[in-house]
Amino acid sequence: MSARVFDVAVVGGGLHGLSAALHLCRAGKRVVVLEKSWVGRHASGATAAGVRTLNRDVGELDLALESMEMWHRISALVGDDCGFHPNGQICVADRPEHLAKLEQRVSSLSAAGYQHEQIIDAQELRRLVPAINPQCLGASISRIDGAADPHRTLAAFRRSAELAGAVIRQGCGVTGIERRGQDWALALQGPAVEVDGESIVVPFIVNAAGAWAGRIAGMVGDEIPLGTKASMMIVTERLAPLVKPVVSIMGRSLSFKQSDQGTLVIGGGLQGIADLDAESSSVRMGVLSKGARAATDVFPSVRNVRMVRVWSGLEAKTADLLPVVCPAVNAPGVFHAFGYSGHGFELVPVVGATLTDLITQGRTRRPIAALDARRLMAAV
Repeated sequence: MSARVFDVAVVGGGLHGLSAALHLCRAGKRVVVLEKSWVGRHASGATAAGVRTLNRDVGELDLALESMEMWHRISALVGDDCGFHPNGQICVADRPEHLAKLEQRVSSLSAAGYQHEQIIDAQELRRLVPAINPQCLGASISRIDGAADPHRTLAAFRRSAELAGAVIRQGCGVTGIERRGQDWALALQGPAVEVDGESIVVPFIVNAAGAWAGRIAGMVGDEIPLGTKASMMIVTERLAPLVKPVVSIMGRSLSFKQSDQGTLVIGGGLQGIADLDAESSSVRMGVLSKGARAATDVFPSVRNVRMVRVWSGLEAKTADLLPVVCPAVNAPGVFHAFGYSGHGFELVPVVGATLTDLITQGRTRRPIAALDARRLMAAV
């Protein structure tokens, strides 16, 4: 497959790669997705699927707000509601100083023209979440936020991308990229590659390789510092309905939600052990216990609930915890989309649309200036 048969090669078969493929195909591009393992193998298959604008960095907030609008009509994009329920997200405070910080943030956002976050008092908090610890003093809330089903979302984006014409090649890793005239040649290796070194030649590349995206960027001359995360999760036995919003707590690592099946999904960014070369991550139970303790402190009624499963997932982390979404610095025709640092799920619809703008129009109206890779490269 050395002759050019595709317009764009998307490196990485996670949700952001699938979203890019979907949008690009609908814009008339011929797209191949190259995935070293299988679709959703790492971060996208391990996510808690929070759909959140609450407490977003202002550098990505406008993009997140547009993406939230897309989530509220997600069925129109991918033919499935992805299990998305806009029951809100809440960040509670159990100390006066933490409540003061939340109030300061909401006041600052309001002064800048943002109205999606509000402060609620203890009475309103208990009305919305009756099971909450009565010692909680109040919270910030984004009522437009919520959570989705990660597996339904993966299936919907994959199905929609393939129906739009995307070719997905699993077991197909990229081992090298070189300039070939006005095009790029990607050397391939993996169980689905008949001959190691087989190449695909395209004018455009989307680097959506997640935790390995720094290595892909280096192949085209962009040395972008990139760390890793191995965020851990807990799933419990099924319970009667307990909570509708997604709940976090100021000053501690906790994300607490209940799935449609009744299980509690508990995360919040506590870290396991990441191993890029082995393409695996592992759970540190001693660290994970802090998340369980935070959950039982905020929801005392779950102290005797049984854990059913724990896991961790590999993902990329930038120094400022903002993603990289931009054209490559040193490689015309290459575009980066990675480094979501644990909060990329909500951005999936809009980033695919943004990359399509950049490839088909050479520019985008969407606010991505704060997400340019140069900010990280300048620190090297």
